Amino acid sequence: MSLINTEIKPFKAQAFKNGKFFEVSEADLKGKWSVVFFYPADFTFVCPTELEDLAENYAEFQKLGAEIYSVSTDTHFAHKAWHDTSEAIKKIQYTMIGDPTGLVSRNFEVMIEEVGLADRGTFVIDPDGKIQIIEINAGGIGRDASELLRKVKAAQYVAAHPNEVCPAKWKEGEKTLAPSLDLVGKI
Repeated sequence: MSLINTEIKPFKAQAFKNGKFFEVSEADLKGKWSVVFFYPADFTFVCPTELEDLAENYAEFQKLGAEIYSVSTDTHFAHKAWHDTSEAIKKIQYTMIGDPTGLVSRNFEVMIEEVGLADRGTFVIDPDGKIQIIEINAGGIGRDASELLRKVKAAQYVAAHPNEVCPAKWKEGEKTLAPSLDLVGKI
């Protein structure tokens, strides 16, 4: 079953952001656009490149009213230690959620049970708490924050213009489509 257009499931988890620990729940993801960005583990290889890329683009996500939540099955303590010791991770100003029980990873169906780690899953959640975009990559394939930004912009555009859709490679300001009988077979 697809998680697209389903409401996020309840959870509570400890998180780290800007030198502080705090609790995060599904309620924190509602009322605004949210990106939940799962990765396998702290202190690894591909993960810091992705998180640094998100950190370098965080201001652009914030301009869109979108908040970023990175999640791994590490603890919030491990997130702090990684933040304190890695030049790439020191750039992070968004929330880093610890998921040592795997509840959040299981809620989003990205838990790799055999190893207790999360897949590289990206979820864009609308202000109503419904999942609008899902992307899951194999462990060795890193994601691109600029492509994620484009997808968030497209999701926001479609939400604001329910009679229009964004075609392949759509970028902000470009032409959209208005689905109709007249377009069938003509694109």
